Amino acid sequence: MATKWIQGAIGKSGALRSRLGVGKNKTIPTSQLSAIVKRLHEKAKKGKLTSAELTLLRRSLSALRLKGFA
Repeated sequence: MATKWIQGAIGKSGALRSRLGVGKNKTIPTSQLSAIVKRLHEKAKKGKLTSAELTLLRRSLSALRLKGFA
């Protein structure tokens, strides 16, 4: 098994934090991430997501998954 696989999975560290406007030393609330995922999933059911929305969805899902490791 590869060591430090999480570091390789994260492409642009801090991109989600800056997009959401959360301070550098603050944690992103799980409720905020869940709300974003829920909103974008609902929008995806109705139609297509834009490239920026798809990126935000992927980053939010990754953040939720990685919160389980902490």
